[in-house]
Amino acid sequence: MRELDNSVVDSIRASFEKQNFLLTFGAKLTHVSLGHVEIEVPVTNPALNQHNFAHAALTFAVGDTAAGYAAQSYLTAGSDVLTVELKVNYLAPAIGQKLRGIGKVVRPGGRITVVVAEVFASDDDALTQVALLQGTMLPLAK
Repeated sequence: MRELDNSVVDSIRASFEKQNFLLTFGAKLTHVSLGHVEIEVPVTNPALNQHNFAHAALTFAVGDTAAGYAAQSYLTAGSDVLTVELKVNYLAPAIGQKLRGIGKVVRPGGRITVVVAEVFASDDDALTQVALLQGTMLPLAK
């Protein structure tokens, strides 16, 4: 299996630090490996919807971003990706102290990369899957 170059990890981390939307909510990039990225974000009052659980937009953003960086892990440092399409199934209300998005590459490619993401709500040690996303990312070589 191919090793993930440290310059690519650094590039992904630097890009994440420009994710103003997620950073506003306190998101953290917690894992980066080839084809696999994890992001966690606390569920605070500004992120709640009228039903008192995490808004679907935050759930989607965590999944989209984790999947995008998973795709980006197959590119050279300084490269980027754009979401071409992303389908989401919301599976349960996002009730918990934080959300964890786990993005994975299903098939890397030169023109498009197929990705999936799972988003979980967590309370202490209990995890509940709240969303499943699948889509394609467009690699933008530097």
